[in-house]
Amino acid sequence: MKELTPEEAKERIEQLKKLIDEYRYSRHVLNKELVPIEVEDALKRELFELEQKFPQFITPDSPTQRIGGAPLKEFRKVRHEIPMLSFNDAFSLEDLKNWEERNKKLLPENIKFEYFCELKIDGLAIKLIYENGILTIGATRGDGYLGEDVTQNIKTIEAIPLKLLPREKIIENMKKEGLSEEIIERFKDNYPSKIEVRGEVFMHKKDFENLNQERIKNNEAPFANPRNAASGSLRQLDPKITAQRKLDSFIYDLVTNLGQKTHEEEHIILKCLGFKTNPYTKRCANLKEVQEFRDYWEKHRDELSFEIDGVVVQVNENNIFEKLGVVGKAPRGAIAFKFSPKQATTVIEDIILQVGRTGILTPVAILKPVEVGGVIVSRASLHNEDEIKRLDVKIGDTVIIARAGDVIPQVIGVIKELRTGKEKSFIFPKKCPVCGSDIIKEGAYYKCPNKKCYALQKEKIYHFISKPAFDIVGLGPKIVDKLLDNNLIQDSADIFALKPGMLRKLPGFDIVSERNILRSIESRKKIPLARFIYSLGIEHVGEENAKLLGEFFKRYGVIKKPIDLWEIANKLRPTHYSTIPGFGEVISKSIYQWFQNENNKIFLQKLTDFGVEIVEEKPKIISDYLKGKTFCFTGELEKFTRAEAQRIVEELGGQAVDSISSKVNFLVVGKNPGSKLEKAKKYPNIKILNEEEFLEIIDKAKKSS
Repeated sequence: MKELTPEEAKERIEQLKKLIDEYRYSRHVLNKELVPIEVEDALKRELFELEQKFPQFITPDSPTQRIGGAPLKEFRKVRHEIPMLSFNDAFSLEDLKNWEERNKKLLPENIKFEYFCELKIDGLAIKLIYENGILTIGATRGDGYLGEDVTQNIKTIEAIPLKLLPREKIIENMKKEGLSEEIIERFKDNYPSKIEVRGEVFMHKKDFENLNQERIKNNEAPFANPRNAASGSLRQLDPKITAQRKLDSFIYDLVTNLGQKTHEEEHIILKCLGFKTNPYTKRCANLKEVQEFRDYWEKHRDELSFEIDGVVVQVNENNIFEKLGVVGKAPRGAIAFKFSPKQATTVIEDIILQVGRTGILTPVAILKPVEVGGVIVSRASLHNEDEIKRLDVKIGDTVIIARAGDVIPQVIGVIKELRTGKEKSFIFPKKCPVCGSDIIKEGAYYKCPNKKCYALQKEKIYHFISKPAFDIVGLGPKIVDKLLDNNLIQDSADIFALKPGMLRKLPGFDIVSERNILRSIESRKKIPLARFIYSLGIEHVGEENAKLLGEFFKRYGVIKKPIDLWEIANKLRPTHYSTIPGFGEVISKSIYQWFQNENNKIFLQKLTDFGVEIVEEKPKIISDYLKGKTFCFTGELEKFTRAEAQRIVEELGGQAVDSISSKVNFLVVGKNPGSKLEKAKKYPNIKILNEEEFLEIIDKAKKSS
């Protein structure tokens, strides 16, 4: 066969690229297969071979560039110019009506609007940026403000175009879809050089099952559900692995203004640009139609090839949506109307006590294993004695287990009609199940007072290596148990004394795994003061109080080594600590007593001798709106973890504390609040907020910054 000249090769390459992209677009966007996949694969092979012979003609938008480049060492961080928001949840029509009423109060009277509904895909949110029609950035949502650059992995997803359709084709599509002349003319005259869109990456059920079968064959742990599989696949440092996972995508949000006036128009424009969009959508005139759309898909969700966990309901008119603004990390104009929590029934085979690092005994239900929402559940916390009494739960009961928000398993009810009379009530023992010490009661909780209890020691080490503390990657509870059982460590400080040759004697270790752990330990010898104080496990000193305590100690001297902390604290009395906002008598006494214990002095000296150093870490302040305001939290928040909520308060100039005192201004109350709520009621100056009210304060603070 005659060798092609460079000019001929370039022409052939362009023809192949155009044809392959046409086939891809037809199959993924229009759901029409123009040729068998084998034909497309053959054309891709020809294209690849030509590009290898003529590499000067390889371009970023070539189909061969979907998988390319060496594995990354880590993902680059990407800041979102416009935050990637999440949605608040609704679980009933009543929730939906309350949401609508809240929104109407923020708008002019008698204003009418409609809704646009689409399926809520159980996947991973992404953003895509196209410059001059070419895909340049693909990123994850991350925390909404800072995500990860996963462009190379995004490129492996066939449903996502490497370049947008030609302008002429886009205009042709717009005319076919009946878009307004205003949008079409605007697009003709002002084709934006940069277009940002957002969507979801997910894995089909069949591909998920195949992946798990393959992992089981290779003695790898299967993924719990398609969402976890999609998330794990998109965050592979090697794009070749991502390509093997067969991910798919729907794009649902057009960030760039192309003249769209409704969210429905955004979907149409996205499809015209060449994106694959969710075909299951509906414009709804009222909440009754929204409810019907949601109920239909709750009944028919199993007919879909992918997982959904509800529908997204959005105010269709973009100008109204923008006026409603944002509360917390969620737009007011949209909400996730979730399906009923996935539930199952099972039997409580036993109730055991788990001893925490502070000695608190938490009752845990041991369940006959049952699958709930794609996850096998065998344990559920019963929190405390009051919760057991509220549920009236007994050993042997048949109970209803739900994964609230499809995540956290919990016992939500007892089927008393199935009782046989053989069920047994759970009675808290008088002695610690681990060390045999007499237990005491503090508020709603029982506690082991023995500071040398083996369970406490283990939990203290677990706490010491946890993410908010030393964050020693690779060193988890199972390895800690092995180290303790083999007398390689006696306390947390001994971790830094581990040497080569000590770990490889343990089951499951070899030279490589030992080296990795030791490197991880060595890399964590430098730690910010707040994280170090938190790692000590001082009773009543959580993450936020550790930060306040760290700043307080700095007033009395320079802290570069762990033992410096002892030298400073040993000069202080409980009254000194009580000057810290939120620090009452109980916490001040707890800190004072910790630094009076000579064993703790020995512990800090050991850490110093093993080379642990204290380093500076400056907090990020984005506003001073909450300056002078002190917040405390109790119960389970829905939109944030406790740590996230506390961090937000600090970023907005306020203070977050872990305990109630007269210096606290606000107590934010979530589900299942603890004793802080009753304590706060005794202080007339403390305003008690629910999570929605807290979100409104945060929203105002962010708007003022």
